[in-house]
Amino acid sequence: MKAKLEIIGAMAAFGTIGAFVRHIPLPSGELALYRALIAAGAIFLWQLCTGRGLGIKDVKAELHLLILSGAAIGINWILFFEAYRYTTVAMAALSYYFAPVIVTVASPFLFKEKLTAHQVFCFVMSTLGLVLVIGVSRGEGSRDLIGILFGLGAAVFYASVVLFNKSIRHVSGINRTFYQFLAAILVLTPYVCLTGGSHLSEMDVLGVANLLVVGVFHTGICYCMYFSSLRYLKGQEASILSYIDPLVAILVSVAILHESITVFQAVGGGMILGFTVVNEAGGGDADVHGGSRP
Repeated sequence: MKAKLEIIGAMAAFGTIGAFVRHIPLPSGELALYRALIAAGAIFLWQLCTGRGLGIKDVKAELHLLILSGAAIGINWILFFEAYRYTTVAMAALSYYFAPVIVTVASPFLFKEKLTAHQVFCFVMSTLGLVLVIGVSRGEGSRDLIGILFGLGAAVFYASVVLFNKSIRHVSGINRTFYQFLAAILVLTPYVCLTGGSHLSEMDVLGVANLLVVGVFHTGICYCMYFSSLRYLKGQEASILSYIDPLVAILVSVAILHESITVFQAVGGGMILGFTVVNEAGGGDADVHGGSRP
């Protein structure tokens, strides 16, 4: 029960990240870099205080996979934060959560896993839901579409992280994410330097406070809660509970940020989430979310 409460709390917290990102006046690349820096520091302190260690001896054999997946996390965050700038938190979250569908379809080609008729049906229905989300505008014209496309781009890189994680055998759990964050920092630092440099000194108190919440709470603390709970839950159970994240994001978007959502978009979003859950509950990929969170 404690593990369930931890993962429910972590997922609910992840669903609120959009509301905080909206108040951080930084370019998406710079925001992703600071998030990785703060979160890596928080996880390092967590592992140090709990005496669990960082599993350094296990890194060498899979260093290339950690670097590639870390780079994918950095690009994933940049695209996800850009989605928030163009469309609503709800639409960004729904398009981003198309990632499990991408993993389900890619796994047979990459890992020779059998794609069942049940999975094909869920893929088709989830895709129809995505068509509804993309095809119906709230009246914002091209901005909505651009934001949804950024969300889908983030989903592709999120899916790639999950697929990389399926190949990482020796470094697991929170240590894997720590080294992926370090790799993300290595990739994001030159990107930020080449695209305008640091704007941290220009931020006001509210912006700094929101950045610390996203880095320390949403990423550092919630990642630790997420991974500590995974040890006591079945993969399928954890995957299904993870859908609390986009549901909370939709509630935050509509109830707190007062962003509009059309009936067709709501139906499309329900199809994406609903049929992805049905896929996992019916024997789909229980590790579809891997070790990386939004």
